[in-house]
Amino acid sequence: MLGSLLALASAFTFGLNAAIIRRGVLTGTALQGMAINVPLGVPIFIVAAAAAGSIGLLFEFSLQAYLFLATSGVIHFAFGRYCNARALKAMGGNLVRPIHQLNVLLALVLALWLLDEVLTPLRIFGIVLVMLGPLFVLQERKAFSAKMEALNATQEDKDLHFTPNYTEGMFFAIISILGYGFSPVLVRAAVGDMGISGGLAGGIVSYGAATAVILIALLWPKNLTEVRAMSGRTAKLFTLSAFCIGSSQLLRFMALGIAPVVVVSTIQQTTSIFQVLFAWIMNRNHEPFGIWVMLGIASSLIGAVALTLTTEFVLEMIDLPVDVQNFIRWTWP
Repeated sequence: MLGSLLALASAFTFGLNAAIIRRGVLTGTALQGMAINVPLGVPIFIVAAAAAGSIGLLFEFSLQAYLFLATSGVIHFAFGRYCNARALKAMGGNLVRPIHQLNVLLALVLALWLLDEVLTPLRIFGIVLVMLGPLFVLQERKAFSAKMEALNATQEDKDLHFTPNYTEGMFFAIISILGYGFSPVLVRAAVGDMGISGGLAGGIVSYGAATAVILIALLWPKNLTEVRAMSGRTAKLFTLSAFCIGSSQLLRFMALGIAPVVVVSTIQQTTSIFQVLFAWIMNRNHEPFGIWVMLGIASSLIGAVALTLTTEFVLEMIDLPVDVQNFIRWTWP
């Protein structure tokens, strides 16, 4: 129960963070956001681990666990988050979210390949819905572009002008899935049965590795100049995002420390709902809310949940006719 509540709280703050980041990249860049919100994650996890008495666990991981945690941090917090920010800047959060749901499909493919998992009717149903999500939202392109053209013509603050770039947005949204899809499995494999305390200590390692990558990137003069050119308004948004995403990841690591990956992953799909809610509150002028977008988000959300649920769980929760039960139990290979 606690793991489920932590995962839900994580989804809530992830949704809020997406809206804040979206607002930030309207006037800033992905690298500027990374330079603030990744390094600030380290002290957030250190304070949380110290409060929980988990600091000592930093020295109890195996070498393999350290490698898993460091790799998870780099591919999720550095690579995945950078690509996500580029996608948000290019075409907005509501169009990106259904594409991100494909990371659940990636996790399933990995499980089929490495863990001898099987396909079931429920999973096939989920695959179809997840694949339909991006196709639905792309139907909104012309309407959203027209909306932004009209807004740009009347918007006095040119810093808030926005022209969607769907090619760039789709590209970075898709490759960000690689980071987001692999990392939960690596964290769970590293933390094992160490519980919440292990999750907090593991978060320090992951964030530390990602921060090292960001600092190395800032050694390039061009990148450092870009970050130093950030406006005060943008810096405030990215700083708020740092605390928001730090809390989100803190809750996520705690959830993964005491609950199965499938449970945490399923509940975190509700991020889609919170993201739309906060997008409406904070960015309604710069986000699409047409019927195709809502269909795409709903389709990808339902599909992602279907992919993460087990056949046994569904049969326990729903009393189905025998023929339907037999059909649902079908597996391949």
